Amino acid sequence: MIRFLKARLAGILCLSAGLLTCTPALTQAADQKVYKFSIQTAVPNASLYFKLLEQFSKQVDLMSGGRLKVEVLAAGAVVGPFEILDAVSNDVVKAGYVWPNYFSGKNSAFVLFSNAPASTGLDQSSMVAWYYKGGGEQLYKELLEDVMHYNVKAFLMQPMGPDPLGWFKKPIKDVEEFKSFKYRSPPGIPGETYQAMGIAAVGVPGGDIVPSAQRGVIDAAEWIGPADDRNLGLQKIWKYYYLQGLHQQTDIGQIFINGDFWKSLPADLQEIIRIAAKANIADTLDANIYDNSVALHEFMDKEGVKVLDTPPDYYTRFIEEEKKVTAKYAADNPFFKKVLDSQSGFAQMVFPYRSRILTLYDSMVKTANEQRQ
Repeated sequence: MIRFLKARLAGILCLSAGLLTCTPALTQAADQKVYKFSIQTAVPNASLYFKLLEQFSKQVDLMSGGRLKVEVLAAGAVVGPFEILDAVSNDVVKAGYVWPNYFSGKNSAFVLFSNAPASTGLDQSSMVAWYYKGGGEQLYKELLEDVMHYNVKAFLMQPMGPDPLGWFKKPIKDVEEFKSFKYRSPPGIPGETYQAMGIAAVGVPGGDIVPSAQRGVIDAAEWIGPADDRNLGLQKIWKYYYLQGLHQQTDIGQIFINGDFWKSLPADLQEIIRIAAKANIADTLDANIYDNSVALHEFMDKEGVKVLDTPPDYYTRFIEEEKKVTAKYAADNPFFKKVLDSQSGFAQMVFPYRSRILTLYDSMVKTANEQRQ
């Protein structure tokens, strides 16, 4: 009876002092469990985006009070980039970072969750808004779980686009001149679109771009953006650089987490990952502006690179041909069509607002720069 009364008294004291300070020992032990996982990336450790993933790792560690430990692995450490999704689903690695267009061979709809076609009218910010507000997240879950039967949880992380049109051995004044170049392009819809435009587009892995250029296999190429292009050394090969490209005007890297591991995490740690992933979007947008701007100044001031505007006829021709390419994919794959229609509908809905805001920013930036001169 005395022990019972002591227990009741302790319970009353707990309530009066606050539940957080009187958590039972068993719950406290469970709360202090440390969860560890590695992210197998598709980028080298010199990449700007690898460093942003390391920032994500530090953030979840700090926010979880050390209960969530994340190791970031450079490309190829455990599995290759094209094996990441299967490796995560099969628990070979607990998590992976990659662009889903790498898995377009499994289902063509994957590309739409990283590289929305320019012909939809989605820019990068609108793409993220479509994902979180326009039903994109639910469609991605449907693709991964119901259509493809993967055991993963996905998070958009790094909107790194738009990718430049790229580096050229000499200037081009229009698409007709572009046709004379052998051009390194991403595979899939971008490469097919360029080929439909009459451009000799070839798929060359990132690590092979510089050697291929040195051997004369290609005489123009795109990669990711000024900061990563600098790390690859493309400014040492060619001196003409076009920043405005449409083949990946949205380019969003993301992490996949093994579904069973995800479900094993306490709710607060799951929420920490969600918040850190969204924070990484903001960190990436900041880095895109700063790091790419610094790299571009280095190109112009120290490397003799000429930064040129993409020929006007490129935009019309690219979107015309891309619409034909995506129409074929939509005819062959009902789920591709479902996602494409969703993206196009969202872009049409936000157009009256978004187009005017973009015009405002464009006019503001140009006018302010003119008055500084």
